[in-house]
Amino acid sequence: MAFFSKLKDRLFKSSSKLEEGLDAIVGDGGQEEPVAAAPAPDVPQPEPEAPEPDIPQPEPAPEPEPEIVPEPVIVPEPEIVPEPAPEPVPEPSPVPAPIPETEPDVPQEAPVMPEPTPAPAPIEVPLPPQASAPDQRGGLLGRLFGRGQQKTVVRRVLDDDMLEQLEELLISADMGVDTALRVTANMAEGRLGRKLSVDEIKQLLAQEITRVMEPVAKPLPLYPKKPQVVLVVGVNGSGKTTTIGKLASQFRAAGKNVVIAAGDTFRAAAVEQLQVWGDRAGVPVLTAPQGTDPASLAFDAMTRAQEEGADLLMIDTAGRLQNRADLMEELAKIVRVIRKKDETAPHNTLLVLDATTGQNALSQVEIFRKISDVSGLVMTKLDGTAKGGVLVALADKFGLPIHAIGVGEQIDDLAPFDPEEFAAALTGLDVSA
Repeated sequence: MAFFSKLKDRLFKSSSKLEEGLDAIVGDGGQEEPVAAAPAPDVPQPEPEAPEPDIPQPEPAPEPEPEIVPEPVIVPEPEIVPEPAPEPVPEPSPVPAPIPETEPDVPQEAPVMPEPTPAPAPIEVPLPPQASAPDQRGGLLGRLFGRGQQKTVVRRVLDDDMLEQLEELLISADMGVDTALRVTANMAEGRLGRKLSVDEIKQLLAQEITRVMEPVAKPLPLYPKKPQVVLVVGVNGSGKTTTIGKLASQFRAAGKNVVIAAGDTFRAAAVEQLQVWGDRAGVPVLTAPQGTDPASLAFDAMTRAQEEGADLLMIDTAGRLQNRADLMEELAKIVRVIRKKDETAPHNTLLVLDATTGQNALSQVEIFRKISDVSGLVMTKLDGTAKGGVLVALADKFGLPIHAIGVGEQIDDLAPFDPEEFAAALTGLDVSA
């Protein structure tokens, strides 16, 4: 749950955008209603139990008339015994008579009046109205106190107009047209005509997002093959180098023997950055002079990893735009050279995506899949964008495994993807254990 708290805090841009939009949608044409208006009176009524004796009183009244004798049990009533006997009014006396145990309940309310004036006996004659008065007053007070603590909530009827507004909101959050239509259609199924609040809509939305993303939430698979080659690709600035360093550190902490190949031979800063991560994690980083053919470096790295019996070989690659055919061909060359050493390599091809690119991430996946057989995704920079919904669109359209998500620069800011936590953070819900 520690990472969820961080994820929720850092997905604030996306969740606040959705929440503001939902507030506006529900507020437009919604009506303010008391929260749990129906159950409110039901809950306090059983507690006082005062009204319950009122109902049976009239029924047993005729039967327990001979039982009026036990009235002397009450201290102030011995003198009154002759007075209620001739009068038909003593029907209220059955209140304590049917069940003597209930007498403590009645005196609890009745003593309020008799305690200040216990001496005057005639006061007990009007007991019937007093007995009903405290019951009514207690019931009213209970209801008043209960309602006073209740809050109101705005609810709006779910209709076609509201659904259209929800679709537009999800599209603006980069969830994509097709995904937004599918999610809202599932939300509306069996609920059209019902009044919904913002919290209820958020819960429904989180459920649908979780349903879409559960099939793709898979950790990076590990194979007995040594070395397992993990090729990391992506466009410029997507966070490939940082992701490799974090993954290598985590695998090293799990007891794996890891080797990193700095295949971005065109950017000196990338090599230096990997070396810093390698030193921090205790993982060797293989480098080559600037301008070296990255395919040649990948081949040499595989040879060394095999010789050292490494469990994992992680190969960094230079960032390349998906619309640069020459650079994409260079990536294809790396894959061909690796397969000369191992026909099954690379065993994993991770595409690192920058969440701030929004819908552009969809075209990146399409192009990289054709060139390098992408096997899984890692989404970074979710903490710096209001476009977190693009991850839902990716899962819905491609169904590629999402191995991890990143929300910062620290080593623990990259974690396995959890669909329920992501959906709750994206919609602003709290996850209770």
